Amino acid sequence: MGSHAAAYFEALRAEMADWRRTLHQHPELAYEERWTADFLAAKLESFGYTPARGLGGTGVVASLAGGAGPSVGLRADMDALPILEQTNRPYASRIPGKMHACGHDGHMTMLLAAARYFAEHPQIEGTIHFIFQPAEEGAGGAQAMIEDGLFARFPVERVFGLHNWPGQEKGSFAGRAGPLMAAYDTFDITLTGRGAHAAMPHQGTDLLLAAAQVQTQLQSIVARSLDPLENAVVSVTQIHGGDAYNVLPCEVVMRGCTRHFTLPVQDLIEARMGDICRGVAASFGCAVALAYDRRYPATVNAAAELGLAAAAARAAGAASVETDVAPSMVSEDFAFMLRQKPGCYLWLGTGPIEGGKSLHSPTFDFDDDVLALGATWWVEVARQALRA
Repeated sequence: MGSHAAAYFEALRAEMADWRRTLHQHPELAYEERWTADFLAAKLESFGYTPARGLGGTGVVASLAGGAGPSVGLRADMDALPILEQTNRPYASRIPGKMHACGHDGHMTMLLAAARYFAEHPQIEGTIHFIFQPAEEGAGGAQAMIEDGLFARFPVERVFGLHNWPGQEKGSFAGRAGPLMAAYDTFDITLTGRGAHAAMPHQGTDLLLAAAQVQTQLQSIVARSLDPLENAVVSVTQIHGGDAYNVLPCEVVMRGCTRHFTLPVQDLIEARMGDICRGVAASFGCAVALAYDRRYPATVNAAAELGLAAAAARAAGAASVETDVAPSMVSEDFAFMLRQKPGCYLWLGTGPIEGGKSLHSPTFDFDDDVLALGATWWVEVARQALRA
């Protein structure tokens, strides 16, 4: 069936590119994807589906039930990013300050095309649920859909996801069993003390100096507290404090994120952050509050489902298939679905990072050349899962 599906999508190439570029022109941020949901639902209805709406706020799910057999979930993300686009494409974002800079427009298009294929070739043994998920970019839309009853209303034995991956050989697929992408936590550190004239610092508390000490010591967590064979990142990304050249502020706020793959490392990072904050605050004579928020778990692939996904990639005509790729420290909320069901998340290579191909860049644009291959993979992974 791979060759038939591949030929089908090659013939659909121009229409798929048109869908993708239309979606690209209408980016919407997390939980705002109403136009996007309307677009997807209208297409799905035109294919003959009766999509469910509103899971996780703006999510869309369409189902195809064949004969008796297993059920599989296929998921694509919907949301855009708060980035001012600089591609100068004729189909660039029409909404200033919002942009599909991570390729979710392409992800939706590939899954939408697979839904059309199965609507026209419905001879399957089992059920396929096409899941269009909102709010992947830091807002936990996968968890929101689950809490809204995603897997209760649309039960599945397995679930699969796919992401375009600049820097990987174009047309190749890559993944690994176990952690593929890191867990993602955020933190807020608030230092408070006495403000003072900058010419008389002894009369106050130099919270900016304290913040500098906190930032420096936080880097000792990975360098000196963590087993060198483990992986983690601790990044301070914001420091806010002060409004004048000659005033030491009475409050400084630091924010950032951490990345890691295992619960023991996560526990160690949070504990050490608390120790460091309290220690620096005591030495400066100021107060400190640490708010540590565990946001996304690690994205962990099941070995059996990785095998199915890799076999589907080969059947789809992948340039190559890597099943032991090095993991990435970026995060993905598909992890919540993989906590509920066994499954697999793969990367689809789009070639060298050049000419603005980097994810989350204002010059990023999804490579339409991989749309047909990605849609073919969706068909093949569904067939593999329903046969397993």
